[in-house]
Amino acid sequence: MHRLWLCVLMIALLLAGCGRLEVSEAEQLALEIRGEYLELERCSASLEITADYGQRVYQFGMEAQAQGEDAALTLTAPETVAGLTARWAGEVGTLEYDGVAVETGSLDPEGLDPVSAFPVLLEAARSGYLTACALEEDGAVLRVDCGDPAGTPGQGTETTLWFDCGTHALLRGEIRVDGFRVIGCTCLEFTRG
Repeated sequence: MHRLWLCVLMIALLLAGCGRLEVSEAEQLALEIRGEYLELERCSASLEITADYGQRVYQFGMEAQAQGEDAALTLTAPETVAGLTARWAGEVGTLEYDGVAVETGSLDPEGLDPVSAFPVLLEAARSGYLTACALEEDGAVLRVDCGDPAGTPGQGTETTLWFDCGTHALLRGEIRVDGFRVIGCTCLEFTRG
C-alpha cells in the first residue's frame, strides 16, 4: 500500500514540477482524496443501490462496513430480502442468509453484481486510473472518472465517483459497462474510521 501511495505522490510531484503540465485544482483534490482512501483502514455507509440488468432493474438499501479489502453489507430494502448479508473478502463476494448463499447474477464478464458494487467503488477511489476530474455544484462536489488507461471511452468498465469537497466523503458512484450504467449508488451516510 505504501508503494502505491509513494507512486501517487511521485506522479503528483512530477506533474507539479513540469513547466508544461499544469495540475488543476480538481486533479490536486482528486490525488489528495486518493491518498486518504489508500490509507483508509475502515469505513461505514448507508447506501441506496440501483442495479440495471437491461430487462430488469432492482433497487436495494444496504448498510456497509468495510475494513481493508473486506466488507460486510446487510440489505435493508426491499423488505422481502432485508437481513440478507453479503460478505466481500478480497475479490470474492457471497450473499447469504442463515448460512445459505444466494446468486444475484452478474452485470459484467468480471462478475460485478449489486453485492460487489460498494467494494468496487472503494477500490476505484483507491487505485482507479483517473481519466477526468471536475468540480461540480459550485465547487462543492468533486467528480472523478476512472477507466482503463489503454481502453476506449465508452467501452469496458468505467467508474464515476462524486466526493464532498470539504469532508472528502464519498457521495455517490456509478459503474458503466460498455457505456451502459449498470450500477448507481448513493451514499446516504458515509463515515470514515
